[in-house]
Amino acid sequence: MKSIINRIKSGFNPNDYGLPADFLLTRLTQMKGCGCIGLDCCVIPLRHQGLSLVQTTDFFYPLGRITCANVLSDLYAMGVVNCDNMLILLGVPKDISDKERDVVTTNFFDGFKDTAVEAGTAIRGGQTVRCPWLLLGGVATSVCSANEMAVVDEARPGDVLLLTKPLGGQVAVNSYEWLKMGNSRVKELNLNEARIVSAYQQVLEQMCRLNRNAARMALKYGTHASTDVTGFGILGHADNLAKAQKAEVQFVIHTLPIIDYMAEISKAMGNGFNLFSGTSAETSGGLLIAVEKEKAEHLRTELEQLDGFPVWLVGDVVSGLRGAVIAEDVKIVSVASRIHLM
Repeated sequence: MKSIINRIKSGFNPNDYGLPADFLLTRLTQMKGCGCIGLDCCVIPLRHQGLSLVQTTDFFYPLGRITCANVLSDLYAMGVVNCDNMLILLGVPKDISDKERDVVTTNFFDGFKDTAVEAGTAIRGGQTVRCPWLLLGGVATSVCSANEMAVVDEARPGDVLLLTKPLGGQVAVNSYEWLKMGNSRVKELNLNEARIVSAYQQVLEQMCRLNRNAARMALKYGTHASTDVTGFGILGHADNLAKAQKAEVQFVIHTLPIIDYMAEISKAMGNGFNLFSGTSAETSGGLLIAVEKEKAEHLRTELEQLDGFPVWLVGDVVSGLRGAVIAEDVKIVSVASRIHLM
């Protein structure tokens, strides 16, 4: 983790790799989206008694470490701690130079591989194609017995909701891109460049951080439901999870922990990125966990000790029509970057 923090602090200088100073990977990701149905992974009973195949695939963020963490997060959202195999999927744009291709793909593979090793798994195959867009994704597979998976559909009234990473990732990444590209919004909104950089460094750290310890805690404390917060934001994923529950329950989100300064940027834009309505996209976000109120503080304390970062109590499970809502009096909690302390 220390090496990751050091790389985040030093930043990425395209000139160090022989690339133009204004080179940005996000310029190559114009077309992306999500076609998900159901919960985070497919769980397929095998012909071998008592075993299931748990598998997920994802394309998302154009950085190797983060993409690998994001793919693995779907397993962790199911309480699956151990991944048996990974595949890497790469689409290389036709219109980038050979130099850009060599630098980008080498760093993609290195970052993806390093995170797979950190997760205790390995990459044993994949596919690379030439296409109009930059695509990076993967497949994560685990063979599990029932006691190696967390319960994900038994939330009940009286449970509380925990969130293991703060929100605001989309705001941080986009505002940092404005800085890099000289976007007029920075001056128009009188944005603080140093605070944007600090938020960007924080979100890089948390996107790289695996949700593996959170999965361990889900198993240990017998949580009732869990999912990871990614492209549909906290409300979108909470709503999807609530609709998958056996009981008629509603998830009420009363607290939004947001990376420092991202709330101010969103307010300046009139709830830009839909941050306050709970649908701002996250990448490799935290786990949203429903757990008995009596166990919640123990889970929080132990996970904070393992990861070294806070865990927030963000909501309640109540009786009602299956779905999720943001409370009218939702509390916004500013979460300071901790990168400078590491």
